[in-house]
Amino acid sequence: MTSQKIFETTIRHYLAPIIEYLDDPGVSEVMVNRFDEIYIEKAGELIRVPAAFADIEHYEAAANNILQFTRQSFNSDKTLMDARLPDGSRVHVAKSPCARYGTVMTIRKFCKDMLDIDWLTELGTLTPQAKHFIRMAVEGEQNLLVTGGTSSGKTSLLNALSVFIPSTQRIVVIEDSAELQLQKDHVVSMETKAPDRFGRGAVTIRDLFKSSLRLRPDRIIIGEVRGGEALDMIQAMTSGHGGSMGTLHANNPMDAMNRLETMAMMAKVDLPLTALRGQIASAIDMVVQMSRHDGGKRIVTQITEIGALGENGRHGLKDLFKLDKSEKCNENGKNTFELRWTGERPELADRLSNEQLMSCDESLHDIFGLVTSE
Repeated sequence: MTSQKIFETTIRHYLAPIIEYLDDPGVSEVMVNRFDEIYIEKAGELIRVPAAFADIEHYEAAANNILQFTRQSFNSDKTLMDARLPDGSRVHVAKSPCARYGTVMTIRKFCKDMLDIDWLTELGTLTPQAKHFIRMAVEGEQNLLVTGGTSSGKTSLLNALSVFIPSTQRIVVIEDSAELQLQKDHVVSMETKAPDRFGRGAVTIRDLFKSSLRLRPDRIIIGEVRGGEALDMIQAMTSGHGGSMGTLHANNPMDAMNRLETMAMMAKVDLPLTALRGQIASAIDMVVQMSRHDGGKRIVTQITEIGALGENGRHGLKDLFKLDKSEKCNENGKNTFELRWTGERPELADRLSNEQLMSCDESLHDIFGLVTSE
């Protein structure tokens, strides 16, 4: 029996109290607050389930077993750990004293069913017109950020958008914990490495980013921007790596720009704020904002173009699509929402070739100022 098979069999034994939820395709996350307090996320809703481990010892053994098979273990200096189950599901474990009331374990399940862009459109995540517009942005090699809160659907959308990247291009993916499943063949996937028990051998996102520039990428995709690597990403985007993408936790596009500034400053490079803002404005072309609404539905709420800095030195943002609250109600009596074009003409129209413009979907003709022949 291979070590991977032993790991899988052992894990199923130790996680027996919650295995039915791990096997349930409708469950996206399993959260163990303590051995007898377990929640799941299903269809966007948090539900407390009756499952429980036999006692604290059995629960601790399960957490330690997962870490052991990924060559990790808890010690007094390290009480926060990331690991992965055999099927690719991501595990985060926090122990005392960081977790005040005992060990906490969260398992974000690996999605086996690929959500493509057409499926997301059918689900109402974005409108057909917005889908066609984002396609033109990706094909036009715009540098794009997908932003939103935790579990808002950023990774799913980024996966889906990868279908628009030309098959002739080489993609390098950089992640802290591998989650992206890009719908392309020529993909080089890179993942960070935690230090050993002596604090040696760590490989950070910044390390991977510097390495990726030597791997001849056409596009660089960062699973999540969360620290000083933001400056490396900005510099790469302004030095010939067009069409790069990433995700970022932010409440709105302006918040995303502010967070990028803060994270870039974490690189501890002596760069004036005005110069940094200028680089960000040159690097980021577009922000696609995601949100989670009632019932757990994930939707695109905003598509914003990032322009040059204004006279006040602030970022010039132009909303191209915004969520419009309709007065109409659905069958449940709730107001409906629709992502609509704001009427603003995008700068993207001037960056696309005539061939690209002529091939765009008819629903974009007004947006790009094209004359439709009778």
